[in-house]
Amino acid sequence: MQVNLTQKEKMLLEDQKSHEEICIQKYSNYANQVQDPQLKQICKNNEQIERSHLNTINQLLSGNVPQMNQQQGGQQKQGDDQNVNKSQSTTSNLSDKEICSDLLMTEKYVSGAYDTAIFEFKDTEVRDVLNHIQKEEQKHGESIFKYMESKGMYNVQ
Repeated sequence: MQVNLTQKEKMLLEDQKSHEEICIQKYSNYANQVQDPQLKQICKNNEQIERSHLNTINQLLSGNVPQMNQQQGGQQKQGDDQNVNKSQSTTSNLSDKEICSDLLMTEKYVSGAYDTAIFEFKDTEVRDVLNHIQKEEQKHGESIFKYMESKGMYNVQ
């Protein structure tokens, strides 16, 4: 389905695009830094889904509303990576706990940004697509939280 976006909607999508690119960078970089294989797998899985989100945002920016069943699987058009790897983080020597804290904070921020953006879109189908992405961002946060809790890195009391 085609959609005509307002300037504000385009601006919000550009913001979300940059957020997705940062998430991809972080998950990719951290997957190479973490010590625990379980955390490495969480990073790799979340990175693939973030790539799918980036592809979806690019589709929306081009005026196409993707079908919800095409949102999953981490499929990405070639070229979507070109801006993602421009500025690889040089952060090193972080503990797995510090990495998890950074990722959890990032997911909280990105989810909140989607929440705000959703309310600014007039088209219900676009809102549904953004809501779907937001739910996946929340799942990323949940996976990091559960990992941290299971390793004694996050105490809920």
